[in-house]
Amino acid sequence: MAQDKTASADESEKCSALNGQANDSNNRNQWQRPPPSATFELKDGEKPPLHTVINSYDFEVIASRTLSKKTWAFYSSAATDCITREANRTAFDRIWWRPRVLRNVGSVDTRSRILGHNVSMPLFIAPAGLAGLVHPDGEGAMAAACAEKGIVQCVSSNASMDITEIVPAAPHGQPFFFQLYVNVDRAKTEALLKKVKSVGVRAIFLTVDTPRPGKREADERVMNDESLSSGMSGSSAKNDKRGGGLGRSVGSFIDPSLSWDDLKWLRSLTDLPIILKGIQGAADARLAMEYGVQGIVVSNHGGRNLDTAPAPILVLLELQRCCPEIFDHMEVYVDSGIRRGTDILKCLCLGATAVGMGRHFLYALNYGQEGVEHLIDSKFSRNIKSVYICGLKCSTKRRVVLKDELETTMRTAGISDLSQVHPGMLNTLEVDHLIPTTIDHPYAKWRPDPYAKWRMDSNASWRPKPRI
Repeated sequence: MAQDKTASADESEKCSALNGQANDSNNRNQWQRPPPSATFELKDGEKPPLHTVINSYDFEVIASRTLSKKTWAFYSSAATDCITREANRTAFDRIWWRPRVLRNVGSVDTRSRILGHNVSMPLFIAPAGLAGLVHPDGEGAMAAACAEKGIVQCVSSNASMDITEIVPAAPHGQPFFFQLYVNVDRAKTEALLKKVKSVGVRAIFLTVDTPRPGKREADERVMNDESLSSGMSGSSAKNDKRGGGLGRSVGSFIDPSLSWDDLKWLRSLTDLPIILKGIQGAADARLAMEYGVQGIVVSNHGGRNLDTAPAPILVLLELQRCCPEIFDHMEVYVDSGIRRGTDILKCLCLGATAVGMGRHFLYALNYGQEGVEHLIDSKFSRNIKSVYICGLKCSTKRRVVLKDELETTMRTAGISDLSQVHPGMLNTLEVDHLIPTTIDHPYAKWRPDPYAKWRMDSNASWRPKPRI
């Protein structure tokens, strides 16, 4: 009987502590206990248990410590000074919510549609090459995770696996999109389009922001294993005098002459929806609409190509200011910089249909299919052991990461389903001065300088044209 009273008192003390009720008993019995005699530490290269990972940043930190030096350099690198890579993320921090309260948010619904396909949330796995570098199941594990969690994967032209291996990894009927780099050998592109159509791909995401891969210095500094190649494109890793840039070597087949005129050629090869991936301003967004494509991805390739290109969330604001009509004619997606559920909902408030995330799904793949599922929406089993924090017993059963964050953001912002999003939910005053008001520069006007022209003389050397 005395033991029962002691146990009851201990439980009462713990409850009081959790409720923030400080008293002498709490201080004496709970908070003034000596520290534990040993602290659990991970060995070098060892991953912490998946249930301890609670956000996308955790996956990134773990990847930085456990992936091979070359794999980490390839995945994480960005162009030159990495200014755009960082701006992609921090631009979201400068857009504030205007929450509404006393709304019935007892139940929230994250379901949406992308190109007519039902999805559990407005998120897709953006194309990211060579997933096999982080896990042997590669893109196949991503495909299975997408099917399990009800979202769509966009397969890269530089995937580790062939599309004919990736699609069967998911149940029949699971939608897939395919990201296309046009090959300098156009016949290869034509054959590739026939292949992806034959396995059931539902849309073509044509990358238009990479006539040439950017200078990714972290990737260049680490030499390649030259036996590595893409199972999709067949491109091989190489080392040369410029360095060991894996992105540069496997992207060497990309045709830099691709132009707007080629969209007619592409349309003649496929009847699938065509999405232009890599739109970075209102001028090209309007052209995309005029050329009749079915959608655009506002993206700067994760900051991997042109450093100091604008952050996509700012480009989304530019589209709303300079060419709002495009949102009525095609679907608009955003990738680059998405980390949180708040980021997803901010994009939707500004007119996006859905968002893509690339790098962090590669980092999650560090744990295989289970890691990818965990990043999307994971419900833990009741059988997972409890842990002790500050001497208190805490269950590790919880629901994470992105879907939970999106649902929490919806509730705290005051909406119960995605049909209720609108720009008035956001305060963009902190960045409004950064948004162009015109397609052209508002005051600087380019004029040809007759003295800066060059001509070829009889000796085949370039000289400035003489004054007249």
